[in-house]
Amino acid sequence: MKILVVGATGTIGAAVSSALTARGHTVLPASRSGEVKVDVERPDTLDAVFAAEPGIAHIVCCAGSGSLVPVDGGTDEEFVQGLQGKLLGQVFLLRHAVPYLPDGGSVTLTAGRIPETLRGSAFGFLTNAGLEAFVAAAARELPRGLRVNAVSPGWVRETLAALGEPEGGTPAADVARSYVEAVETVSLTGSTLTP
Repeated sequence: MKILVVGATGTIGAAVSSALTARGHTVLPASRSGEVKVDVERPDTLDAVFAAEPGIAHIVCCAGSGSLVPVDGGTDEEFVQGLQGKLLGQVFLLRHAVPYLPDGGSVTLTAGRIPETLRGSAFGFLTNAGLEAFVAAAARELPRGLRVNAVSPGWVRETLAALGEPEGGTPAADVARSYVEAVETVSLTGSTLTP
């Protein structure tokens, strides 16, 4: 199967691309700055990829960013930018994918788990819980057997190590297995997988 991986240059995206390739899939790696350009904040970039690359059956989105903005700090613009980058960008990605994907195709999005003790976690909960609720509801509305799921990876070991935290986190290769499961399990839709 031909699978578009958005955010393929990141830690999770690279691991997902490797895992899907190892399973015999054809991976089309995409990112904001790569050869194949997709920016979830600009959904028209996805339209351009579908026009140039026929035959994409599945999309995995490992992109989407948003700052942890404290309720009593930051600006309204920071909240809006975070919603656009993490939540709305992935919602728009699904909406733009629907007309192009073949019957039975799928989109896998990335949610997250934020520690409640982390300042700014309320914003993280808003975006991630909103995305998970959207996935559960959208799955019931999709036509032609299309599927949508999310993966909630939590802290990734390689990311923590890069931040100077040598302990904890889930290895990216283990996180990638949840994305592979979401793509390959034809009965799975409306779910959030946690590695």
